[in-house]
Amino acid sequence: MTYKTILAVLQTRADAERVLDCAIPLAARYGAHLIGFHAEAMAMPYVSPMGFPDTDFIAASEEANEQRSAEIRALFEARCSSEGISHGWRAMTNVSGDSAVSALGLARACDLIVVQQADPNADSGLLADVEALLFESGRPVLFIPYAVSVDCAFRKVLLAWNGSQQAARAAFDALPFIRAAEETEVLSLDVSDDADQDAAVAGADIAAALARHGAKVTYSAGFSAGIGAGEAIENRIADMRADLLVMGAYSQSRLKEFFFGGATRTLLQSMPVATLMSR
Repeated sequence: MTYKTILAVLQTRADAERVLDCAIPLAARYGAHLIGFHAEAMAMPYVSPMGFPDTDFIAASEEANEQRSAEIRALFEARCSSEGISHGWRAMTNVSGDSAVSALGLARACDLIVVQQADPNADSGLLADVEALLFESGRPVLFIPYAVSVDCAFRKVLLAWNGSQQAARAAFDALPFIRAAEETEVLSLDVSDDADQDAAVAGADIAAALARHGAKVTYSAGFSAGIGAGEAIENRIADMRADLLVMGAYSQSRLKEFFFGGATRTLLQSMPVATLMSR
């Protein structure tokens, strides 16, 4: 398995730079076709205090949207051309102007989606619902942190393993990265003996399966010790100096997450390193 079609979702000029810093080298490494995608909102009818359509406001909004889309496209095409990679541009105008939601149909035909983690400090009018790509596309999503630099060589990979369907999908979706990494650690947290597995060797089967693909894999078991799985994973990332986290994404009920939190939610918000998630 490898990545042959990569989708870069670009919402603004600011996140486009960070996404392309990773997506372009990955496309070059795997000989992949890179698609850049951006959506803009339709200029909504605006009525003046006198009750008449404010055509000047509508025209100004349309011009600003077209200019932003043109700038992002120019950036994408210039950078792809300079690296000599196969690439294509797709744009859309719709009511939401949300590049992530608008890209869902295209995303389902791609091997890998690259998008920036949601930046809580960004203009709320330009935020994209990046979680929709994770929960609705059916494809692996590589999230680029908005606040830390990323080395897309991905030499050290941490695979958060809980034996779930989502974790299994993520592990094999990330196989091209895992095979190329200098080190991959399979981490199981808070595992107990049950009918399906022995806690003492939790993660051993997936580690062995990945090793058969040529990956350099170790596995370990640990305990969150009351701090939560998300925080425990972050601590292990820091300890091993991982530059890529791989994990399955699952959502508990909203009420349960409110009281107890959730590893998916925690890591989508904090994200200390690039993170590949699958659903």
